Amino acid sequence: MSMNWLVNKFEYSLFRHRLVVLVLFAVATLVLLWRATDIKLDAAFSKNIPLKHEYMQTYLKHEQDFGGANNILIAMCDASGDIFNANFFDSLRRAHDDVVYTPGVERVLVKSLFSPSTRFIEVVEDGFAGGPVIPADFTPDAEGLARVKENAEKAGVIGRMVADDYSCAMITASLLEYDPETNLPLDTIAFAGKLENDIRAKYQTEQVSVHIIGFAKMVGDVAEGAKGVVAFFGVAIVITTFMVFLFCRSVMLTVLPIACSLIAVVWQMGLLTVLGFGIDPMSILVPFLVFAIGVSHGVQMINSTGKRVAAGMNAKTAAQASFRKLLIPGGVALLSDTVGFLTLLIIEIGVIRELAITASLGVAVIILTNLILLPVLMSFVRFSKAYQERVAKPNVAADKAWYALSAFATRRYAAVILACTALLFAYGYWQSQQLKIGDLHAGAPALHEDSRYNQDTFLITDRFAISVDYINVMVESIPSACTHHDIMDRIDQFQWLMENVPGVQSAVSLPSVSKVINAAYNEGNAKWRVLPRNAQSLVQASSRVETSTGLLNADCSVMPVMIFLEDHKAETIERVVAAAKQHGAELGDADTRFMLATGPAGVMAATNEAVSAAQQPMMWYVYAAVILLCLLSFRSVRATAAVIIPLYVVSVLATALMTKLQIGLTVSTLPVIALGVGIGVDYGIYILSTMSQQLRDGMPLRQAYFEALKERGSAVLFTGITLAIGVSTWVFSALKFQVDMGILLTFMFIVNMLGAIVVLPALAAFFWRKNN
Repeated sequence: MSMNWLVNKFEYSLFRHRLVVLVLFAVATLVLLWRATDIKLDAAFSKNIPLKHEYMQTYLKHEQDFGGANNILIAMCDASGDIFNANFFDSLRRAHDDVVYTPGVERVLVKSLFSPSTRFIEVVEDGFAGGPVIPADFTPDAEGLARVKENAEKAGVIGRMVADDYSCAMITASLLEYDPETNLPLDTIAFAGKLENDIRAKYQTEQVSVHIIGFAKMVGDVAEGAKGVVAFFGVAIVITTFMVFLFCRSVMLTVLPIACSLIAVVWQMGLLTVLGFGIDPMSILVPFLVFAIGVSHGVQMINSTGKRVAAGMNAKTAAQASFRKLLIPGGVALLSDTVGFLTLLIIEIGVIRELAITASLGVAVIILTNLILLPVLMSFVRFSKAYQERVAKPNVAADKAWYALSAFATRRYAAVILACTALLFAYGYWQSQQLKIGDLHAGAPALHEDSRYNQDTFLITDRFAISVDYINVMVESIPSACTHHDIMDRIDQFQWLMENVPGVQSAVSLPSVSKVINAAYNEGNAKWRVLPRNAQSLVQASSRVETSTGLLNADCSVMPVMIFLEDHKAETIERVVAAAKQHGAELGDADTRFMLATGPAGVMAATNEAVSAAQQPMMWYVYAAVILLCLLSFRSVRATAAVIIPLYVVSVLATALMTKLQIGLTVSTLPVIALGVGIGVDYGIYILSTMSQQLRDGMPLRQAYFEALKERGSAVLFTGITLAIGVSTWVFSALKFQVDMGILLTFMFIVNMLGAIVVLPALAAFFWRKNN
């Protein structure tokens, strides 16, 4: 049973029951459109981390005792540069209370000057004295404010809860994984909206400014910016529609591929809802890619059908012939796209897996809408005499251009093209080896540097000695380890070594705090700021530190070293993690283990390592899938090589472009390479599928390529340029990651098209020597 026999049987059944097919598609579209209206933006902290990574296993192990990495920092700053005034403290107190009672916040872990656990201890003549930094009888007059300022200095919270220059105060909070009111996963985007409405809008005045950072707030800002994606989608539809009309000069032939591609997007959104998925802000660009891929295949279908009608066929016969001709190459191309996207599932990060499902589902749907529905619809089109005459009329200028391009299939030109390609590949490969894993710029990489979120980040980093970019190294030891001088001393050495790593802003641990307390027990003498060597004194020094500080657990068997970083750039995290591993291995033993890592920067470190580990396997899987499908389709190793080699060169050049533009390989950019491969393979498959039968029949290579260009060249050029124009508009987006994706996809659309038109025939000139 041959493939052609199956295609013919399917074609006969399909076109015999055209009305039934249209009714089924209409019903399915209406149902899925209704379900698509329920689609929601869905962002969760846990989806953005590689939960199976060894760092995240440490994170999950200690999450209950020390909180998670999903934190919020709220800095309130006074315009006068001094927070110690009645108006500011009233705003700070009310903001603290509002944060405590915001659903989704771990109430006991909310920290500010007004937290009961924010305490000070001082040495007095009779021993020790202390209490809350803000006493119960606090009155915001000159005397009361002076007392709070003095207490804050004694508590050692300057640089953490109070800015170094006393211009701001900080409220920090850890978020729960589940909303206690609904018992559902915390709606991060809704929570970010509450921060804006209930905190910033409520307390920001001309005198007091509010600055908020943290994962939830960043996702909220990304989601807000993602609303603009709808506008870009609209612009892309308008541009594509205009270009399709220029290509075919027919309103009906313009409407059909655009409509079928939009139906594919509707089906994609509806099916996601049916399967219980939302759409992550990081995946919100996928519907455009589905639309773009749909138009690409739709244009091939209308191009083929239109030419057959012009050659004398009626609409139904022409549509059937086009369906028969394009089903296998189009199906192989779309299956290659689908399988390529599914390879992203090997990356154990929720957001990438959801993107893989979203993209592969959308592309799979295109097989139905653009390879089945579209030709059925075209079989009903009445082609005007003017259209048939225009298409049938020989286009001498176009034929001359195609014949000139067909020279790429001759050895003389092919040798030059392949030499240039080899040089470009060598340069690209050298550049791609310098690709960095992770973020390369300060602030949230998904947003522009001048965005409010990143400006808030820069302010907090500048005015405080801490930031949201911190990593905790969990020191796991024996119970009551804080009473053993040797263990405490090694932790202290580790902290000192880490504080001297470039990129580390500051660090704190139980030993460092215990040394301060020990000095306090000895009249505050700085000479006693050391770790006591006897157990009793060590117990005395460490027992004053409560578990709520996050510096130890209940039985003192786990003691984190909190390392605050200057930024979360890839090289900073890589340097700090490498140093932590080295010093931890040197200072650890069987009883005391320095385990990486928790904290936001720990999550980033795990994510960077997961992305790095997945990069090569993902590419191998993508190409293995595409190669296998091409082999099944063409049944020829050389035909497969002719399609794959230009594709691989473009992938390497795209990676080099990322290096040149300082775009790091992150959760948001890693899938672009796979997406580019999936979309780029279409061009080569369509051209070579037209050439292959003619080459088997013995036609000279240049003539076969010339015929392929006349048949497919205009559609390939059109789709490459049109899709590139559509994504190039993304450079105006409010989202930095969309700008980066737009640049990369524009490059891949154009260069993959050139690879199919220029490099593929040059390879063919050497692969099909007998046809020269």
